[in-house]
Amino acid sequence: MISLTLSILSSTAIFVLFKLFNKYNVNTLQAIVINYITASTCGILLYDQQIELSKIINTNWLYSAIILGFLFISIFNVMALTAQKNGLSVASVASKMSVIIPILFGILIYNESLGIRKISGIILALVAVYLTSIKPKKDVVLTKAVYLPIILFLGSGTIDTSVNHYAPEGKMPLFLAVIFAVAGIIGLFVLSYKSLKKHQQFNKKSIPFGIALGIVNYSSMFFLLKALRVDNFESSSVFTINNVAIVAVSCLTGLLLFKEQITKTNWLGIFIALLSIVLVTL
Repeated sequence: MISLTLSILSSTAIFVLFKLFNKYNVNTLQAIVINYITASTCGILLYDQQIELSKIINTNWLYSAIILGFLFISIFNVMALTAQKNGLSVASVASKMSVIIPILFGILIYNESLGIRKISGIILALVAVYLTSIKPKKDVVLTKAVYLPIILFLGSGTIDTSVNHYAPEGKMPLFLAVIFAVAGIIGLFVLSYKSLKKHQQFNKKSIPFGIALGIVNYSSMFFLLKALRVDNFESSSVFTINNVAIVAVSCLTGLLLFKEQITKTNWLGIFIALLSIVLVTL
């Protein structure tokens, strides 16, 4: 439970940092690239064995890590486009509701338990995610570029499912390091292209914010994987608790730190989130 709590807090910290990006006019793309480089470095530093490139090339998880690295940065861009085209609420709901994909994977592929109480908890969790994420915005248009939230939903769910499924035992830091390194390399190419094409200057603020983001980003993934490997704790339960808790805690953090408006619907979502956690964990 400690690992799961640390994952939830780390994911909430990501939300806080993205809010601070706007406040301090941080170049998001530059900070994201530094974030991936930092996260990859964290994985290398935390790996307690000697790193040999020849052995990494011959591992059975290398290609999975490369594809996931590509997905990481691609889905991030899809998330940004979804927020711009369909509204922030639609982007938030699409990414968070994708938790149903790893939940179903755990139940169908890993043959995890599925009782009435657990089913009720999962359904309530999805309801809570929706109610907590929606905001009273007039600019939310689902029919415009409707393919974007669909791609975001499928991509986010695929990432969560694949990272858990392909992460090798005893080599999780190295596995995550490769994923983040691939995402960082792709990001560097994109950043270089935009710098040459649009003559963008490097923003020094991107360095400290990118490093901070990289540390909490790595922590959120690392501790989630550790929680998923705790005995007698099924992945469908872990993903349900992790996802719904992040939404609820982020909502409360927005209220406390940024004075964001929380509607009655959001409060209802937070209450249902707590109820779903109780049902899933019992």
